[in-house]
Amino acid sequence: MTKSAKVDLILATLETLYPTPSIPLRHQDPYTLLVAVVLSAQSTDARVNQVTPGLFARARTPEQMAGLPVETIQTLIRPCGLAPQKARAIRELSRLIAERHQGQVPRTLEELEALPGVGHKTAQVVLAQAFGEATFPVDTHIHRLAWRWGLSSGKNVAQTEKDLKRLFPEERWNHLHLQIIYFGREHCPARGHDPHRCPLCSVVGRREIFGDR
Repeated sequence: MTKSAKVDLILATLETLYPTPSIPLRHQDPYTLLVAVVLSAQSTDARVNQVTPGLFARARTPEQMAGLPVETIQTLIRPCGLAPQKARAIRELSRLIAERHQGQVPRTLEELEALPGVGHKTAQVVLAQAFGEATFPVDTHIHRLAWRWGLSSGKNVAQTEKDLKRLFPEERWNHLHLQIIYFGREHCPARGHDPHRCPLCSVVGRREIFGDR
């Protein structure tokens, strides 16, 4: 199957399964989304959604968060893991947003990546889901599936991002990255995956993922 045919099938399948995907992290505005995405590193969305109501009850704006002691933030977010590093990053990024950006989350990739604790993927998620900018954040699910489907070499996430942006139409990127994440969690997990039963791997999967081919 050609890559073009794979792309068409993948788009059609994901659109049928997840026609209106929404980001699973609960948030109210760009700032609370940014904090939630920072907290989600090496944690689950469910765990983050358990923690953020208590955190945002104490501080919902950059100014309020910057006024909290790091120790208080750390206590509130401890269930998410990596609490000391995340607490310092959240307090400092909040201070910088308040002081340098008039309390508004910046809307460029460069400005977002300059904030503590905000990497390339986090910045792209915020741009896509808070501001509607066309980006293609690549997480572990997307990286894994792009390789399984023969869309990328699997060399690294940066290469996967370039490959997927080249293959898929830009107007689909923001929904598509969420659709692939949901598909990976529900149908194409890292462990215990049966490619013969997978709605997409069974059709477009690399030969290497099938033990009997």
